[in-house]
Formats: sequence, structure tokens, C-alpha cells
Amino acid sequence: QVQLVESGGGLVQAGGSLRLSCAGSGRTFSAYAMAWFRQAPGKEREFVAAIKWGGGNTYYADSVKGRFTISRDNAKNTVYLQMSSLKPEDTAIYYCASDRRYFYSGTSYTADALYNYWGQGTHVTISS
Repeated sequence: QVQLVESGGGLVQAGGSLRLSCAGSGRTFSAYAMAWFRQAPGKEREFVAAIKWGGGNTYYADSVKGRFTISRDNAKNTVYLQMSSLKPEDTAIYYCASDRRYFYSGTSYTADALYNYWGQGTHVTISS
């Protein structure tokens, strides 16, 4: 059974930082790209960041570029999202997801339909 478990969410003030973690089990996650998505209240789920299976390539939404950093530790089956300079508009439930494509080497990562395993989400609230 494949599982993804996020942690690290919480309440921080604007300008602060948080580090989210996503621990995976039940799959060889090192063979798949991983991504973070988020869903703010009343809004659609949106792509935040993705990291290729080998960790050498990362992709970001324009809204978080330069503030968020995605990384992974394949030995631990864990992906991270370091978030800095947080803004109230970053408030959302953050989900990690595992790509359905095995050893995918392209550059298409933003559509949520590309991911077949999802965590339960972790809440991030940024106060102004």
C-alpha cells in the first residue's frame, strides 16, 4: 500500500519560514518525480513545485519562485518544501504527490492528473 504523509505545517507570521516534509512508503519513490500542490480556501488546487526522480531538476510556480525550495532525500523516501518569505496568500492545505510516470525525463509537471498518489495534506496558515 502506497502512502504519503506530510508534516511540518502550522501557523507563522508573514515573512517567516516553514519546512514541510513528505515521507513515502510502499513504492520505489526514487523512480518517480515528486511534487507539492496547494489548495487555498475556495480555490482550485494548484501546482507549487516539482522535483525530478533523480533530484537534479526542479520546477516552480511563478508565485513561489525564489521563495520556496523543493528537495528530496531518496534514501529516506522523503521530499521537502522549504518555504521562506511567506505571505498571507500562501495560506493553504499543502499536498505532496508522486508522479505516475516511471523515470520520466520530460519537463511537464504542473497538471495534477500526472500524479497518482497523494498525501492527506498539511495546513499552512500565514498571518499578516
